[in-house]
Amino acid sequence: MSILIDENTKVIVQGATGRDGSFHLRSMKADGTKIVAGVTPGKGGAVVDGIPVFNSVAEARNATGADAGVIFVPAKFASAAMKEASDAGVPLIICITEGVPVLDMVEIYHLVRSRGQVLIGPNCPGLISPGKCKIGIMPASIHKLGKVGVISRSGTLTYEVVHALTQAALGQSTCIGIGGDPIIGTGYLDLLERFEADKDTNAVVLIGEIGGDSEEQAAEFIKTSMHTPVVAFISGRSAPEGKRMGHAGAIISGGQGTAEAKVAAFEAVGVPVADTPSEIPAMVANRRA
Repeated sequence: MSILIDENTKVIVQGATGRDGSFHLRSMKADGTKIVAGVTPGKGGAVVDGIPVFNSVAEARNATGADAGVIFVPAKFASAAMKEASDAGVPLIICITEGVPVLDMVEIYHLVRSRGQVLIGPNCPGLISPGKCKIGIMPASIHKLGKVGVISRSGTLTYEVVHALTQAALGQSTCIGIGGDPIIGTGYLDLLERFEADKDTNAVVLIGEIGGDSEEQAAEFIKTSMHTPVVAFISGRSAPEGKRMGHAGAIISGGQGTAEAKVAAFEAVGVPVADTPSEIPAMVANRRA
């Protein structure tokens, strides 16, 4: 199985006629995703790689019955695009765009949750269930269908870890990049719960980084609510206090959010933490054995 998406997921692309949106629409379609519509205000009636373009998400969803949407629009329009997708009742919304204002995300976070919708991102690479569906920008060629779930705050590290898993013949059920902003739509806890309930996921790799306490919360959830084995990796171990490292959420402040604290939290609940990404496949194999 997989979580959130599968071979039947029908996807709308917001920003389908733009440079990035049209490029990734074609890529997702070529990788087997059921792209059913594009959306660009004022471009209704256009066609991108055989996919019809509508003026609004509501029009696109009414015409196609889409159950997921992905956003490739400039940052100044991304908040409105997420709200539009939510207003149209799209159950799963993925926002790839980076640079969304934090205050906007406070409002959107509560909006989608109040409606029972799932938002992945913003500032994320999306998600993929290999051989079934890809929504976002992950390179499908490095993935392999299998039973290891992957959750990550870092897009680039996701690719590195997935490639290592695939090279070790450890395929993936679903890989999800949740984004590295201070406020994101869906975090570790929601996804760990979904992986725990997925009978075809038999191990999870959690890729964390400095900043915040989401990894510490994940460790507590694993202790109390998970039987599926988990392996972790924490990036940013050499980051000095007070220094932001790439992601807006990856900043150590007041002694909180350090790599050492996150590693200790996982090790305290029996989750092994890799020193390098290359160690992860062997750890996963040992945990599954």
